[in-house]
Amino acid sequence: MMAFRSKSGPGTRKPRRPRIKDAAKCRFCREKAEEIDYKDLTVLYRLVSSQGKQFSRKRSGNCATHQRLARRALKRARFIGLLPFCG
Repeated sequence: MMAFRSKSGPGTRKPRRPRIKDAAKCRFCREKAEEIDYKDLTVLYRLVSSQGKQFSRKRSGNCATHQRLARRALKRARFIGLLPFCG
């Protein structure tokens, strides 16, 4: 039985796709936001599921810094009563 051999040599590698750096950044980094306001409910509702849980970084697309700021803003909005604790 003959073993499978892949082609090797010049011109057999896949060409790289060009990287789009702006799309890779989170939405708050693109806007150069220093803080996430707890009174801005339209932004906060986009970061929360219908059950009231915060989306993960992978799902929301936030970087680690802005995910922490979003968590703090969500907590403040919930304590004041602007957002519900559960859906």
